[in-house]
Amino acid sequence: MEYVEVDIAIFSQEQSQIVMAMLSDYPFEAFDEREQRLLAYIPGSEYEQCRDQVAQVLNELGVRDFAVRQIEQQNWNSEWESDFEPVEVLAADGRAIVIRAEHHAKPQEGVVDVVVAPRMSFGTGHHITTALMSQAIAEMKEPCKRALDMGCGTGVLAIVALKCGKAERVVAVDIDDWACDSCRDSALMSGVAESIDVRCGSIDVVEQERVDAVFANINRNILVMMMPSFSKMLAQGGRLLMSGFLVEDIEIIRSAAEREGFIFEAQREREGWAVVECVKR
Repeated sequence: MEYVEVDIAIFSQEQSQIVMAMLSDYPFEAFDEREQRLLAYIPGSEYEQCRDQVAQVLNELGVRDFAVRQIEQQNWNSEWESDFEPVEVLAADGRAIVIRAEHHAKPQEGVVDVVVAPRMSFGTGHHITTALMSQAIAEMKEPCKRALDMGCGTGVLAIVALKCGKAERVVAVDIDDWACDSCRDSALMSGVAESIDVRCGSIDVVEQERVDAVFANINRNILVMMMPSFSKMLAQGGRLLMSGFLVEDIEIIRSAAEREGFIFEAQREREGWAVVECVKR
């Protein structure tokens, strides 16, 4: 699959967050905030269907300077390895989680070591929502037997859950073949391959099954769409942790969850992004 990168000139963090919020209504899969730039990634086939709407949204937001280019599969690894630095996430109990590549030095004893091997530029742990979700998973009060990492990417959240002792097994699902291959590689390098069941597809490949927890770092519209399936999969007391949306979208996510029988429990916020934690009633 080829991706399209939309390189947008940004003059403030506030503008960046507004642009991301508006583009989240379209099938963009990742955003990369840089100094005075916002890089937005979307499958090429999807972009062809919404290019005019995206251009109109940017125009309405006062964005006049943006460029579009095709990103081919073979370019991802070399570009990623040249820029990627290990990411450290701290849980409330002081436990450290390091998300790194195989070529980086191993962290010291006692640190949760998550090794990723992306075949694309997403899921390296640098995005705020990945850090927030990793914290939320590491701080879960009760471990579970079986969890779902929906939209797994490189498998960071699944690996965190396993290595922090918060899940015995994880089903990791993504619609992208690259992501599924990457998740398998990451699980192997992180030493948890036997505990992760990686499946390519959408929610339909797992919605008939039962899990004790769901981790979903996707985007607002997809989360709302999948909420009935999450409710169906989780028994009473099951946990639902969601991110990939902005603080101003919390009420939309909370309302959708409550309509499907979830009890809102907590929220986390950082730099305009949010995590919502719910329990099945």
